[in-house]
Amino acid sequence: MKLLLFSDVHGDLDACRELVDRSSEADVVVGAGDFCQMRQNLQAPLDVLSAITTPTVLVPGNAETEDEIAGQLSAIGWPEAHVLHGTGVLIDGQPFFGIGGGIPVTPFGPWSYDFSEEEARRLLADCPDGAVLVSHSPPKNAVDRDSKGQSLGSVAVREAVEATAPLLTVCGHIHGSWGHTATIGPTSVFNAGPDGAIWNLPGADET
Repeated sequence: MKLLLFSDVHGDLDACRELVDRSSEADVVVGAGDFCQMRQNLQAPLDVLSAITTPTVLVPGNAETEDEIAGQLSAIGWPEAHVLHGTGVLIDGQPFFGIGGGIPVTPFGPWSYDFSEEEARRLLADCPDGAVLVSHSPPKNAVDRDSKGQSLGSVAVREAVEATAPLLTVCGHIHGSWGHTATIGPTSVFNAGPDGAIWNLPGADET
């Protein structure tokens, strides 16, 4: 199964159009959150991305909520898109499980869609073994370093990766680690970023 992975387009419509153009290369498209900026103007990037006809998995970032994405998709119509947050979907026999938001709670204030580690543990409780885990926030100490070298990832996400050994964990959120890959046990962890990358399961990425 070939995946097109991305995150953090933050309203960049040119980046969204490029992802649409590349989507035919993949069996599944995965968007790991932050489609807009600070809860504003979510419709425009989703309008562009909705031209993707490949099965697509989306999780909310901290820049938009699950309900906001679902509301926009209901309005524009994008039947190929599955919005996951504490939930999963089976695509061509492969389980995908998603969790969105900033984990742990960010310093950005009330606009940011954030969750505590304990809330994240509850949302991750049903993640099956061997899934593709899509988490806006990276696991602690894996592709979670900001431009100053600080580790900002989630302990709860790391615990879920260690417990369920996903085939792949896709994340974003920490811009300083875009495009970087790490491993936790047998699991590759990829911080996708907005440019998009093709990843073959269970092999290595091809950018």
